[in-house]
Amino acid sequence: MNPPRIVVLGMMTKMPVAGVVWQNLHYLLGFERLGYEAWYVEAHGINPSMFQEHEDDPGSARAAAFVDGVLRRFGLGRRWAYHALHHDGACFGLSRTELLALYDSAEVVVNLHGGTLPLPEHATGGPLVYVETDPVTLQVELHEGRRETIEFLEPHAAFFTFGERYGLPGCGLPVSDRFRFHPTRQPVVVDLWEGGGPPGVAFTTVASYRQGWRSVELDGEVYHWTKNREFARVLDLPARTGQEFELALAASRHVDRQTLAAHGWRVRAATEVSDDVDVYRSYIQGSRAEFTVAKDQNVRLRTGWFSDRSATYLAAGRAVVTQDTGFGEHLPVGEGLFSWSTMEEAVAAVEAVTADPVRHGRAATALAREHFDAEGVLKRLLAEVGV
Repeated sequence: MNPPRIVVLGMMTKMPVAGVVWQNLHYLLGFERLGYEAWYVEAHGINPSMFQEHEDDPGSARAAAFVDGVLRRFGLGRRWAYHALHHDGACFGLSRTELLALYDSAEVVVNLHGGTLPLPEHATGGPLVYVETDPVTLQVELHEGRRETIEFLEPHAAFFTFGERYGLPGCGLPVSDRFRFHPTRQPVVVDLWEGGGPPGVAFTTVASYRQGWRSVELDGEVYHWTKNREFARVLDLPARTGQEFELALAASRHVDRQTLAAHGWRVRAATEVSDDVDVYRSYIQGSRAEFTVAKDQNVRLRTGWFSDRSATYLAAGRAVVTQDTGFGEHLPVGEGLFSWSTMEEAVAAVEAVTADPVRHGRAATALAREHFDAEGVLKRLLAEVGV
């Protein structure tokens, strides 16, 4: 008897960087370890411009080849399909008929990131499940009563968010009476991140630095997506601690890099560590720990959001020092994981890790195994769905 199937609707080719690829892989491999047959499908309808040098380049075929290469590398064979809805509707990996049969046979279809526009075919088998990895925008749109957002969500049977404080006292996210969101977090296959050797020298992170176009307004207040405003709060951290800090940045300006360098931060291009999943993993494993910030939206609204990248630092046995979003109500902080709101708290956390990085690294791995282990996270998600 064949194992039950789960389909993950993803969008690796929209942003084919290692962090996004790993996020999708952890879902696929986690479902596999639970005994399911995991399939990956891209049907988001977004032009794969990252695979095109010119407008008439065969982007769909290149995007499909990218998906095939990733999944073969992790033993998932040809269990994928790429549906070129942005162009001519061609199907790669599976024929159109085979893809429809896959949806029909699925126990569950997971709309990861909520990045795929639901089609009737997505729910012909098991329930279509919405998994939101970045809260705030959608909750604000529901609060405003946007019809297109409601229509987007309606075909889904269950709803999940990385905003783990959604609906709790002190969380500023508007709560929907119509759609019930369950808290979830990034699943991580922890053993894929272990074995990186002793901690390195520098506190590191990989981040998009300046993204000012994704701010939202809620009840007359503007909440920002961009991270440069948050890094500005701790610009003097290298001088205050005497430690090495390195940022692998995307979406940064020359003046940003100059300012950071003048304050003692090493800066490199994110592409140097994000173009390959193994290089990305090695970069995290080679760090002393992660130091990073969160988006203003998650900080001021106290969403409880926690980064999928930070979860992999923990799995790699690297402590994490990150800006407080309220996640400490759900995750243990103070050993292996530290939250900060002020410069003084950031300095204290960095000094604590520096004093004993090995101990905090062991605590980080233990925390990852207890709270982010893929089998545990996904088993709870499926239980909420009723599977």
